[in-house]
Amino acid sequence: MKKETRLLTMEQFEDMIELSQFAFQYEIPAVKLAESRERFEKEETDRWGVYIDDKLAAQLAVLDLHTYIGGKRFAMGGIAGVSTWPEYRRQGLVAELLHHTLEQMREKGQTLSFLHPFLISFYRKFGWEVYTDLKTYRIETGLLPARAQYNGTIKRAEQSYELLNPIYIEYAKRVNGALDRSAAWWNYRIASRKKGQTVIFLDTAGEPQGYVIYEVKNRELFVHEFIDLTEEARGALWSFLGQHDSMIDRLEIKVAADDGLAYLLNNPRIKQEIEPYFMARIVDVEPFLKEYPFEPSSSGSETTLILDIKDEHAPWNEGLFEVRIASNGSANVQRLSGETNGEPIRTGIGALAAILTGYKRPAELLRYGQIQGERSLVEQLERRVPVRTTFLPDFF
Repeated sequence: MKKETRLLTMEQFEDMIELSQFAFQYEIPAVKLAESRERFEKEETDRWGVYIDDKLAAQLAVLDLHTYIGGKRFAMGGIAGVSTWPEYRRQGLVAELLHHTLEQMREKGQTLSFLHPFLISFYRKFGWEVYTDLKTYRIETGLLPARAQYNGTIKRAEQSYELLNPIYIEYAKRVNGALDRSAAWWNYRIASRKKGQTVIFLDTAGEPQGYVIYEVKNRELFVHEFIDLTEEARGALWSFLGQHDSMIDRLEIKVAADDGLAYLLNNPRIKQEIEPYFMARIVDVEPFLKEYPFEPSSSGSETTLILDIKDEHAPWNEGLFEVRIASNGSANVQRLSGETNGEPIRTGIGALAAILTGYKRPAELLRYGQIQGERSLVEQLERRVPVRTTFLPDFF
């Protein structure tokens, strides 16, 4: 048996599409095939496949993306399209591809990786951990937020990169784990997945402060994207959505897990569902920690912590790291080659990702036994990790 891992090109387009359509149970109409080929060509993506006896057996794609953590932009490899023909499953082919792409992402300087799991427990074995949840509201018309007067203007608009992206980016910098969307991402991904109407909110100075992309069908209003930069924008956009009450029976929207809409409603008894959404992995821990925006010290002092990190699938992350966090939140990171005089905080790479993305707090994971160390040391880490909402209003 001949087995080989290959970087796939457009010459293997038919092989890739055939496997993807089978694995994810969809079919691309002939009239859309040229459009799919164009997106494959133009998206910045590395596609890897395992060939067995010159037949594509398994594949995945690594999208060249960027995300915001603490308002800073990080290079991120987005894992997508993981698929295997049934006759080659449970032979470790996906594991081989994941190990290979971790090395490739490290070489490209992608210190983070995100993916949408088919099974969370599977990817946890390889160091990915849940970093964000989605909350879904299903609101009957009579329970929608009360309409109110607002200053400013709601304006119907085209779904254009030039108009919407500046608003979106300002919002994305305020949460952890949102994408820095390119023009191609808007043109190929957003336009195809988030169809319907677009409105923006302009404040009294004519400055855009929010937008909504939504669709009405079968007496339901589906909000595909709700972005607000101010409380005034939030209220105005909800008042606008409430104007559809005569033509809908309910509204559905997906928001960040800590969204507080229900509390603001006259009758908060609406249907809410929270589910884990995307997973994150630290690909290369040393450069990631060096760039990580820690919380500035309220006392003006430096914090020195030693992390003992376990990562069996990326050996360059294994070991002891001294992290010296300056008063301004910048960090100096040094790998320690031998014994250390200080007590370490012991953590797996997945738990560390959950902490540094802001999904879980250090003290909480200490309580669960997912990190170990002296409580006083964990409390120091707790003070230096910023509290931030995690949210990803995208899919790949």
